[in-house]
Amino acid sequence: MNQQLAGYAPTPVTARMENHGRAMLKVAMAAGQDLYARTGSMVAYEGFVQYEPNPPAVRQIAAQWVTGEGMPLMRCSGDGLLYLADYGADVVVLHLDNDALSVNGSNVLAFDAHLQWGVERVKGLAKFSGQGLWNVTLSGTGWVALTSLGTPVVVDCGRGEDETYVDPDALVAWSPALKVKGKRSFTASSLIGRGSGEAYQMAFSGQGIVVVQPSEDSTDRLRVRG
Repeated sequence: MNQQLAGYAPTPVTARMENHGRAMLKVAMAAGQDLYARTGSMVAYEGFVQYEPNPPAVRQIAAQWVTGEGMPLMRCSGDGLLYLADYGADVVVLHLDNDALSVNGSNVLAFDAHLQWGVERVKGLAKFSGQGLWNVTLSGTGWVALTSLGTPVVVDCGRGEDETYVDPDALVAWSPALKVKGKRSFTASSLIGRGSGEAYQMAFSGQGIVVVQPSEDSTDRLRVRG
């Protein structure tokens, strides 16, 4: 192989899910280890890999998503290597160890099919956002891959007693054990959020993490995927 291209070649598999570069996910597929992945995210595969778009389990859960923001998923199975990407967005790989994560649906790239998952409304935010916020909850032991518009920061909320405030458009995921509440502030309008007038933030407290992407403009997501 040309030495200039050697650095881009696939590396030996060391885990079920891992990054291949900043913006691509490599998944080691095997019999009995199915995967849910964002529809249309497959960019390449090796071996024998099948997929089922919009399987029954996804349709059943999607019916709960009353906001109409749906999360199109396909179920992948087979034996080989599967490569996934989402319009050049950064890929973040996490392993849940009998743990849980609440994720913005548009940031879900893939997760092990044996994980428990569903759609859940974030309580206490409806009066700020009109209809509230709906997230995908994942729990159990297994692998999860998220996308981020740029390299994210993971904030450990348990390191101090102060609350952590995040612009909702920059929020990727958080630990469900955290307490969440909405907050409006006119004085912070020039610090958090790109809109005019008052700023709306989400406040987190307790033990857990918050994953924040370096983009607080929701239109960025449309520009990347459009």
